[in-house]
Amino acid sequence: MSTEPPGGAGDERNVLGRPLEPCGTDPVTGFYRDGRCSSGPEDIGSHTVCAVVTQEFLAHQASVGNDLVTPRPEWRFPGLQPGDRWCVVAVRWLQAYQDGVAAPVVLAGTHERALDVVPLALLREHAVDVPEDPGSLA
Repeated sequence: MSTEPPGGAGDERNVLGRPLEPCGTDPVTGFYRDGRCSSGPEDIGSHTVCAVVTQEFLAHQASVGNDLVTPRPEWRFPGLQPGDRWCVVAVRWLQAYQDGVAAPVVLAGTHERALDVVPLALLREHAVDVPEDPGSLA
């Protein structure tokens, strides 16, 4: 696995069309473990939605076979707790949305590639950040 997305993180855009902002560093998130929801060809799962995980979201993910709580040191995965920011797989976030337990989303940290799976309107419904131009949420 590469340690940096193609083109570098500075070239990547978020779902608002602006430069991709960091998602979380405690714990360090991202497919590339760089604190960002950067994405490249190696990221087959599209770990592109910057979510603030909730207890309900974590329980839902465990119920569908995606344990995000148990630490997996071999994958540099510390295990998550409610309130952690984490780059989640777009399909998994959409599945949680459809089941009524979507985690809040940080739009500025959500990679534009998430839009291949999740409509922007759904992400906006669960946005917890306010962009410089709040009119872009309307």
